[in-house]
Parts: sequence; structure tokens; C-alpha cells
Amino acid sequence: MSAARGEGPVDGVLLDIDGVIATAWRPLPGVAEALAAIEASGSPRAFLTSTTSRTRADIVAALRAEGVEVDPDEVLTAAVLTAEYLQATYPGARVWVLNSDADLTPDMPGIELDAEDPEVVVLGGAGEAFSQEALSRVVELMLEGTPVVAMHRGLLWATGDGLRVDTGVYLPGLEAAGGAGITAVGKPSLTAFLAAADVLGTDPARTMMVGDDLHSDVLAAQRAGLIGVLVRTGKFRQVHLEMSVDQPDHIIDSIADLPALLARLAG
Repeated sequence: MSAARGEGPVDGVLLDIDGVIATAWRPLPGVAEALAAIEASGSPRAFLTSTTSRTRADIVAALRAEGVEVDPDEVLTAAVLTAEYLQATYPGARVWVLNSDADLTPDMPGIELDAEDPEVVVLGGAGEAFSQEALSRVVELMLEGTPVVAMHRGLLWATGDGLRVDTGVYLPGLEAAGGAGITAVGKPSLTAFLAAADVLGTDPARTMMVGDDLHSDVLAAQRAGLIGVLVRTGKFRQVHLEMSVDQPDHIIDSIADLPALLARLAG
């Protein structure tokens, strides 16, 4: 008899960063033990994040400064995935990147940036950059036929001061006003999870995604065929879980409980 969905040994682990292993870049309790358990299991790991406020190098530096050892190649950011998508889909195109809080160009090598005369618009993280003027221009470009790509469709992100709305809140309105769809590359698109599993070299059905966002991290990963694990930290809210028809494969209180779950699944 085959194992039930979400049961059986895990061959690879994907972890969100914000709200799962750290909040405001401060590690949550149990992170070191959880990462050690993954390493001890022999399973490859990667950090799949929608963060657009820092580059891959900045993320690694911030985590290492807090005692969390991470290699740059283990960090898969929305900007990295988007750059790969642009090179494959719109090679050589001039790109306007609308993003708040950070210059993401180090994670987008080979992309020609041109905010004045773009052939493609890329939406990064929401914030001050998403002004009425900027979003109105996005709509105008959409009406002229310019394709728009979103680094992710995340609705919320957690900060030390509480939740903030993110890019996914704006996309339906832009699509309606602009008369065209917007392609999302990072979470919760299926492409993001399958690309991450490919980086790990693991079968999606035996690859675990650990996240604090029920819809963008966990249920989206499950739709891609991965094992979903929801943590009750970060942006987790009980009301979201209670309102959802679909449920996670596993729920744990925090990253500190991951070693016990991995041990149980390993049998």
C-alpha cells in the first residue's frame, strides 16, 4: 500500500525565511536545531523566499550575522527566479523594475534595465514605490500592450511591527484596469516550487515546503505536488486556517518542531 499524501520519508526541504526561520531577520527559537536536523538527515535544503527588500547576498549576510549559516546558492529569491524567467521568455528586453526598499539588480544579471522606455514591466515588493502615479503608469503601459511580470503574488508579509499588505493585493485591480493578465513567477506560482525542487534535485512528491503563509507557501506547494508544512509563526493567523477548505499536510507550532516531524516521517 502506498503512503498517504504527505507521509513517508522526505528527500529535500524548502524553507521560507520571513516568519519561519526569522522575523525582522532575528532567528526564531529552534532554527539552529532544525537546520542541523535537516543536515543530519542527508536531505538537501534551500530557502525559497518572496523577499524583495534584500538581495540574496544581503539575506545571507543578515542571517550569518545572527548565527544562521547559509550559503548563497541555497537562497532562491523572487528576483533570481524572475531574472531566469525574463531571460527565457523576453531575452534582451528592456525592463522597468518597480520595487520598494531595495536595488535588486545584483540578483538580475544580464537584464537590461530601462525605466523610461520599457518593453516589460516587473513588479517587485509593494511599499512606497507603489504610488498612485507609478501604478497608473503601469496600467497605461498594459493598455498599450506591454507585458507585466510580478515577482510574486504574496498578499501579506510580517514585520516586527505587524502585517503589511504586499504585491498580490494590487494585482487583481491592475489586471482589471489594464485589461491583461499578469504573470507571477515566484510564490505562489507552481513554477517557483517546481524550479526549487529541480535545484534540490528531488522529486516534488518527496520535497517538503515549510511556510507561514497558508495560501502562498503551503497550499500552493501542495498543488505543485510537494508536501506542505504550515508553521504557526510569522504571518500565520488561525482565522485563515479555519476559513480554508483545503488544509495543510502538516501543521507545527514553529520551526522548533520540524526535527520531530522529519523523524516521524522517516519512520
